[in-house]
Amino acid sequence: MNRILLFTTDFIDSGATKVRLTGRRRDHALAVCGVSAGDTLRVGLLNGKIGTGIVSTVDPGFLEMTVELSALPPEPPPLTLALALPRPKVFKRCLEVATALGIKRIFVMESWRVEKSYWTSPVLAPDAIREHLLLGLEQSGDTALPVVEVRRRFRPFVEDELPEIIRGRGALVGHPAAVERCPFHSALPIVLAIGPEGGFIPFELDLLTGIGFTPVTLGTRILRVEQAIPAFAGRLF
Repeated sequence: MNRILLFTTDFIDSGATKVRLTGRRRDHALAVCGVSAGDTLRVGLLNGKIGTGIVSTVDPGFLEMTVELSALPPEPPPLTLALALPRPKVFKRCLEVATALGIKRIFVMESWRVEKSYWTSPVLAPDAIREHLLLGLEQSGDTALPVVEVRRRFRPFVEDELPEIIRGRGALVGHPAAVERCPFHSALPIVLAIGPEGGFIPFELDLLTGIGFTPVTLGTRILRVEQAIPAFAGRLF
């Protein structure tokens, strides 16, 4: 946790300068940061500004701070992610990694190689998704919560929605067998599609390339999905 996220419900005064933390955030401040009264912590208001908090009270059940929020959160990269749903454990890591990288719009989509049972996993519940997005924000010191949109049907999503989503943007699909290398330092905003383990099947690739996606590779090494996301993001931006 590199920045403690605050919520509007944490504020205990009308001037929005004093907060009270309980639970995991309070425990982290004490056990990991080792704070005591008078110490300063990095904080940020969810979907708001970032700043610092000076600890005023440490109690067995809570911690209070006086906060000053004056700076904007880090600027996000112009990258939209369209991700075929991976295994549930991997999906949790992907959400945290993508959020820590600053990706603000994530589509989770069907693919032929996605196991049907994955769609019944509790990790897809809105509260579960939000939990991992918050962990990614805390890691990177960001406050702007990404938007995650689930699309269960691949072809309608590609044919009916993606053409508008990629309008005015570069459109790339990661594929190990692609000939073209992923570009460095893109001058355009990018929509990046990443398939499941094993990649998209030829039919799916044809649909994506048919609307303007270019298959690209990172090289001869085959990466896991949670490794491919930061590798592509780092290369593009």
